[in-house]
Amino acid sequence: MPSRRRFLSAASLAAAGLALAPIAACSREAAAPSAGAGAAPPHAAHPGPLISRTIPSTGETVPAIGAGTSGSYEIALDSPDFARLQDAVRVFFDGGATLFDTSPNYSTADAVLGALLAAGGWRDRCFLATKIAADDRAAMERQWAESQRRLQTDHVELLQVHNLRALDIAWPYAQQLKAAGATRYIGLTHYLESGHAPLVAAMRARRPDFVQVNYSVNAPQAAQTVLPVAQELGIAVLINRAFDDGKLFARVQDLTLPGWADDVGVTSWSHLFLKFAISHPAVTAVIPATGRPDRQADQLRAGTGPLLSAAQQAELVAQFA
Repeated sequence: MPSRRRFLSAASLAAAGLALAPIAACSREAAAPSAGAGAAPPHAAHPGPLISRTIPSTGETVPAIGAGTSGSYEIALDSPDFARLQDAVRVFFDGGATLFDTSPNYSTADAVLGALLAAGGWRDRCFLATKIAADDRAAMERQWAESQRRLQTDHVELLQVHNLRALDIAWPYAQQLKAAGATRYIGLTHYLESGHAPLVAAMRARRPDFVQVNYSVNAPQAAQTVLPVAQELGIAVLINRAFDDGKLFARVQDLTLPGWADDVGVTSWSHLFLKFAISHPAVTAVIPATGRPDRQADQLRAGTGPLLSAAQQAELVAQFA
């Protein structure tokens, strides 16, 4: 592994003009309200340790609840929101979580996450995942150099080809970076059902360490497409869009939780939607984004206690079909 280098501080990043206005990201994970009956109080400690899952290619374990950065972390570094994010990240790591997923095309998110990890001294505790999202080799090399600068690190734990973009060029580059010790794992992502078939084809052809795919109670198709192939090939799985970009919360605004929610320790709809995702045995971790400490605490609760039975999962799919 290459030795760590010194990088710019958060203040110098801001001075460099990286405080750009947030832009829409294609795989955005909306921040989730603590919707539903019996929501956990703000910053409530979660009951017990987080569920861990094994990465098939190495046997390393990671907590099943991670975090994304799209939307919630796309702020100015000198914004008042930065302090609130510091509190949210502190809740995340204090709760035993480690996995953060980001991308260079989430406007300021990389710079913000890098500054947060540096300021809190959390980089060594973080399983850091980012992406390659460019169209040619030269652009990919520039993007990776910029990602290192913004994230304030010389390596990541996982480097993914974003939405299979320029895969024939990006995959050999990712393999080269892995061989050089710049990343421990490499992977592939997509965020739409229409991307499942090409993602499966790439999984069979490339044999990545990880895949990332959309999966939720109202979009469960990955359970019939990507997830069985991941189990067959021994590929770790990250889940995006578990809240369907926040749309699910509008649907449950006036609904109470299922009668069996207490039996599995569920106290909010956010908690239930995330527990649905990690209850599939192929899933390694789910990566919702939030910038609020109370919501971060609630999301961590989904990674504790019993998982949903097959019947409970089927009931949710039928309810939200």
